[in-house]
Amino acid sequence: MSNPTEPFPKLDVQGELHPEKNKDLSVDPISSEVAADKEQGERAKEAKERAKRDAIQTLKTTIIVSGIAIAVIGAIFAITKKLKQK
Repeated sequence: MSNPTEPFPKLDVQGELHPEKNKDLSVDPISSEVAADKEQGERAKEAKERAKRDAIQTLKTTIIVSGIAIAVIGAIFAITKKLKQK
């Protein structure tokens, strides 16, 4: 690595000037951490939005099923009333 007294690490001139000869893949750890944090944040945001959509979809389904049940019960009462009148 670098010497703690040096302000900057030594540069690999041959690796920089001839990248096809450089077989080592160097990754900037700070950039990869930032990218990983950003991806995790996006995943968390998507999961939160998905949970919100699921809750809304469940509420819609409940309201529709309740409406159908009320309509069926109303129809049964109407038919029963007509049959009693005859």
